[in-house]
Amino acid sequence: MVIAQDALDEAQAVQASSGSKTKRAGARIDIRHVSHGFALRGDMLPVLDDVSLSVAPGEFVALLGPSGCGKSTLLRLVAGLETPGTGTVEAQGAAVRAPDPSRVLVFQDPTLFPWRTVRENVALGPQAQGARAADVEARIDAALVRVGLTDFAHAWPHQLSGGMAQRAALARGLVNDPALLALDEPFGKLDSLTRMRMQAELVALWQRERFSVLFVTHDVEEALVMANRVVVFSARPARIVSEVRNDAPYPRHRDDPALVELRRAVLAQLGLEA
Repeated sequence: MVIAQDALDEAQAVQASSGSKTKRAGARIDIRHVSHGFALRGDMLPVLDDVSLSVAPGEFVALLGPSGCGKSTLLRLVAGLETPGTGTVEAQGAAVRAPDPSRVLVFQDPTLFPWRTVRENVALGPQAQGARAADVEARIDAALVRVGLTDFAHAWPHQLSGGMAQRAALARGLVNDPALLALDEPFGKLDSLTRMRMQAELVALWQRERFSVLFVTHDVEEALVMANRVVVFSARPARIVSEVRNDAPYPRHRDDPALVELRRAVLAQLGLEA
């Protein structure tokens, strides 16, 4: 089920009626000369090697590279879950030192609490921030509309399909009205049809709301169908090999000659020429 325009209009109406503040603009992210590693059996395992990258407000950037190269680690640094070994990470010109509701990280696994309904899972962020009950209810309503889960608000996680569970996880992030949405292979475990639908739904939300997006994927076509820019990483320790600008109009189709040509270029950068 693709999120319809009238559903997005309804979400905005719910937000407006709640008296919530105007939607914040997408965040600017600046990653400067970041290197990072982990201690492993007494030795340092290098993961990122002098990575510099900027994301403009409202930009959709896909991070593409071999498995285990450090893309997920980079998202954790941007989200404030870790601090870089060297270099700096900034959001809106301020150093990232801790998590913040304006920067939301969505993982590959939905990680919904099984003892909470969909609505109760979505409420976690506002409740943790100490928001007033009335404000929380309105924000949850808006988030559920935005991902098309209003009819499943009181369902339990085990009653959801994989795509619906991932929508619930997305709503849990959107309820915080993020300026940055960081997604770590969020559709990697979905079947191909559900995956394509979720790609279309996320692009529709981003086009409407213009939060900034950092999207980790191993799927070249997924990156090209969704992102403005594709950043290609080397094997670990990750370095940026190239950046591919993608100005193809939306909605995009996988057999578009322009995307086919970009796919060849990205595969060549990955050393996987067809």
